[in-house]
Amino acid sequence: MRTLELAGVQVPIIGQGTWRMGEDRSAHKREVAALRSGIELGMTLIDSAEMYAEGGAESVVGEAIAGLRDQVFLVSKVYPHNASRKGIPQACERSLRRLDTDYIDLYLLHWRGQYPLEETVEAFERLREDGKIGRWGVSNFDVYDLEELSSSACATNQVLYNLEERGIEFDLLPWCQHQRLPLMAYCPIGQGGAMLAEPLLNEIAARHGVTPAQVSLAWILRQDGVIAIPKAVRPEHVQLNAQAAQLQLEAGDLAALDQAFQAPQRKQRLAMV
Repeated sequence: MRTLELAGVQVPIIGQGTWRMGEDRSAHKREVAALRSGIELGMTLIDSAEMYAEGGAESVVGEAIAGLRDQVFLVSKVYPHNASRKGIPQACERSLRRLDTDYIDLYLLHWRGQYPLEETVEAFERLREDGKIGRWGVSNFDVYDLEELSSSACATNQVLYNLEERGIEFDLLPWCQHQRLPLMAYCPIGQGGAMLAEPLLNEIAARHGVTPAQVSLAWILRQDGVIAIPKAVRPEHVQLNAQAAQLQLEAGDLAALDQAFQAPQRKQRLAMV
């Protein structure tokens, strides 16, 4: 699988998301199996957060990476209300216990909250110095947030990005690319499947002998410096996600998708879910 540099490490351009994992005990074994299968297929970047099922997703990840920790690039996120000098180290320790590991490769502020960015960065740096995290970054930050942060130590910005949510293409994505700040795209195939029912998307998929979800992932990965983190539990979906890294869309495909899902013509408020 193709890779790019994130936090000083080569990681796959398609990783594995875990939002909504850990919410249903009956799905636990299938979720663990899906993540392990994804690792075997090369999707060794796994993204989680203390918010997901209030730690439940991290527990799923912890079980999935047992015996495989050295193969995995682990990402997790801290709640804004825990992003203080005192709160961050405590939240990190809880995440480490659930993940059953002694370090997190990349630790993100989930979104901006009440604490000054300087305070959050100071706490992140202490965790890094203590070996609890490899690097730190942010999530759901717009250009003005990143400019205020003004830190070359920030390793990534994780944001909502898919065919239906292209607002970042107006200014945020170009800014990140200019700064060589990797961007992680969450919900890259949308939610609920409505986007995947778009006739044009299905036409393009049929022409290439792939699925609409794979076309959606390939469309995102046409951009430099972008990592997609789709979530999958069904074995066939895990395999299809991994295979999407090899799909190259044609110029005509991209032009048609631009007509069906138009790019922003002005600044838009940063979309979040």
